[in-house]
Amino acid sequence: MKTWIGIGLFIVLGMFAAFMIGFRPHFADSLPIDDEQRGLKDRIIIKFSHIVAENTPKGLAAAHFARLVKELSDDRVEIQVFPNGMLYSGDTEFAALQSGAIQMIAPSFSNMSVVDPAWLAMDLPFAFADQQAVDAALQGELGRRLLGTLNAHKVQGAAFWANGFKQMTSSVRPLQVPDDFRSQTFRIQPSQMLVSQFQALGASTVKIPFNETYGMLKDRAADGQENTISNIATKRLYQVQNYMTISNHGYLGYVVLFNNRFWADLPPDVQRLLEQALEETTAWLHQEAASMHAKQLRELKEIGGLTIHVLTEEERQQWIRKLEPLYDQYEQTIGSELMSEIGRPK
Repeated sequence: MKTWIGIGLFIVLGMFAAFMIGFRPHFADSLPIDDEQRGLKDRIIIKFSHIVAENTPKGLAAAHFARLVKELSDDRVEIQVFPNGMLYSGDTEFAALQSGAIQMIAPSFSNMSVVDPAWLAMDLPFAFADQQAVDAALQGELGRRLLGTLNAHKVQGAAFWANGFKQMTSSVRPLQVPDDFRSQTFRIQPSQMLVSQFQALGASTVKIPFNETYGMLKDRAADGQENTISNIATKRLYQVQNYMTISNHGYLGYVVLFNNRFWADLPPDVQRLLEQALEETTAWLHQEAASMHAKQLRELKEIGGLTIHVLTEEERQQWIRKLEPLYDQYEQTIGSELMSEIGRPK
């Protein structure tokens, strides 16, 4: 008898314990909450993929932007930056953005020309006299028209980031006049304008992802390339190139893009926060890129084995005359209205 009483008492106590622990959800309101877990479900993660090194203008801008967003959002929004093509290459990052695999990229204008030919306008040789001319164009009608081409591609244009003007390098000979390019092969970004540019100079081209450029030049798969001073310095391209010409013949910039659906689903206050951080980062980058290029050019001049030539005005005019036919060649592709926004080189 005592055994049955004990068993019954055990069952009753077990049911009471289960009721107290497992079947009283309203008790949870009084339980302590870990402050670190508070609001986690509202945290926003943005994956930002790019293909250059962290110590380049774009790499530094991405890190600066991520810090600003963290501060302005009180850590509610996190920008996860993936540099050096860790996630996607320059050839695959745009499709990844469209699919939503990542939320943010900053491709070069040359890479954008594959998406829409209007972006070829930014690859026209000697189209811009200086950074001030670039800024005026991108803040004006040209910039508005270029951003307008993105609507059909499921992406949202958010800002233009500067790197700077491109210079020429070669392992074969100094590049002073157009004939110096003849019979050489140059690595380029995927832009048909750049193909035509080097064809006009009597050279051939090979389209190679940026992160493979050093190895390709080292293996003599190409003789030369064009790039900004910062990219030449940070990727140590000077180690596999003997000659550099300060030509400022073309401009390298980036457009900051978000996945369109992701952007539209963001709360309005987060959109404003991101816009503020982008505006501040863009202004910061303009100064940072200019000072970086000046410093790195001084350092490159001290490197043995690299001969640096600055185009004279007479040489510059030779390059312009050789390349000016590209303006007529691409007017129909780019559109006469966009071309009129740029004008002709002087």
